[in-house]
Amino acid sequence: MTFILEGELTHRDTGGHESTILAGGVQWMTAGRGLIHAEISSEEFKRQGGPLEILQLWVNLPARLKLTAPRYTGVQADAVPVLVEDEGRVRLHLVAGTHGGATGPVDSLTGVFMSFAYMARGGVLSLGDLGGRDVFLYVVRGTVAVAGAAAPAFHLVELTPGERLDLVAEQDSVILLGHADPIDEPVVAHGPFVMNSVAEIHQAYADFQAGQFGTMAG
Repeated sequence: MTFILEGELTHRDTGGHESTILAGGVQWMTAGRGLIHAEISSEEFKRQGGPLEILQLWVNLPARLKLTAPRYTGVQADAVPVLVEDEGRVRLHLVAGTHGGATGPVDSLTGVFMSFAYMARGGVLSLGDLGGRDVFLYVVRGTVAVAGAAAPAFHLVELTPGERLDLVAEQDSVILLGHADPIDEPVVAHGPFVMNSVAEIHQAYADFQAGQFGTMAG
C-alpha cells in the first residue's frame, strides 16, 4: 500500500491496471501469484514538478493467499471517509476496515484496518477492541504520546498487546495507524519476493524468469 502525502503518483502493472493518484489518496496492490509493477511520475508531474512525499508499506499474506489472483485499487482522497473526532482536533482518514460507523474503500483480504490521521496539538485518538491484533503505528510528523511515552516523527512504535489504544498529540501531528490479526507463519524474503520458505522463493524467481508475471507495455 502506498500513501501519497504530497504530489501525485502513477501506478502501472502487468495486470493492466493503471491510475494516477493525487495527494491524500492511496494505492493498494495485491501482488498475489505475481505481477510486475512500477510507481512513476506522470508526464504532467514531470513537466510541472513540485514536492512529492509518499510512504509505502508491504503487508504480508498468509500461505493460503500467497498465490491469490493479483489485484489493484487506486483510491483518490475524496473517496476516503474522513472521521472528525475530539471536537475537530482529530481527522481520521479511513482506508480499510471500519471505525465510527464508516467503512474504508479498500477491501483487505485479511481484515486489515489501515488509516492515516491528522491530529492537532492536544487531540486524542482512541481505538478499542484490539485484543489479539497486531498494531502498526508510524509517526510521519510531529510527536504523539502513547501510554505516556513520547513518539517523535520518523519513528515506528512497538506496542505491547492490549484491548485499547489512546494517542495524544503533543504537537500538530500526522500518523499512519493500522491493526490486523497476526499471521504467525514463517517469513522468507529475498529481493522483491516474500514467501514462507526458501523453496518458495526459488520458485518465485523461476516463475519470474519464465515470464509468468507478464511484461510491461512500452
